[in-house]
Amino acid sequence: MRLDGLDERIVAWLSSDARASYREIGDAIGLSAPAVKRRVDRLVDEGVIERFSAVIDPRALGWTTEAFIELFCEGRTPPTLIGTALSRHPEVVGAYTITGDPDALVHVRARDTAHLEETLEQIRSEPFVARTRSVLVLSRLLERQVRPTERGGT
Repeated sequence: MRLDGLDERIVAWLSSDARASYREIGDAIGLSAPAVKRRVDRLVDEGVIERFSAVIDPRALGWTTEAFIELFCEGRTPPTLIGTALSRHPEVVGAYTITGDPDALVHVRARDTAHLEETLEQIRSEPFVARTRSVLVLSRLLERQVRPTERGGT
């Protein structure tokens, strides 16, 4: 589906504040609240908007340790197998197939280094994992959600 300028502005608003009312969005982009609702419903139905969620600071939950793990697999391990296995670990917050030598890059959050070590051991125990290489995050310099270019201000 191709988004027009109004759809892009609606998505931009919802990306920055998913709790914005249809009236608030409509007032800002020149549509009525019912027109905004119809467009949002269509964007949801067509899969452009996958879900609405709260973004939680993991530090507020006590998860202060963050790492990226390069995963090296035995043979030709299918990405679906890797994803299914990693989904069983709540500490895994993202996993990606990548170019280069590693088969996947895994984003992990944990309470502390002991919890991270435990998680690493659990991941390493998956039968297809040959080895891992990890880096700890010291600080976040930039993190943002994907947002379309806003047209006409706002």
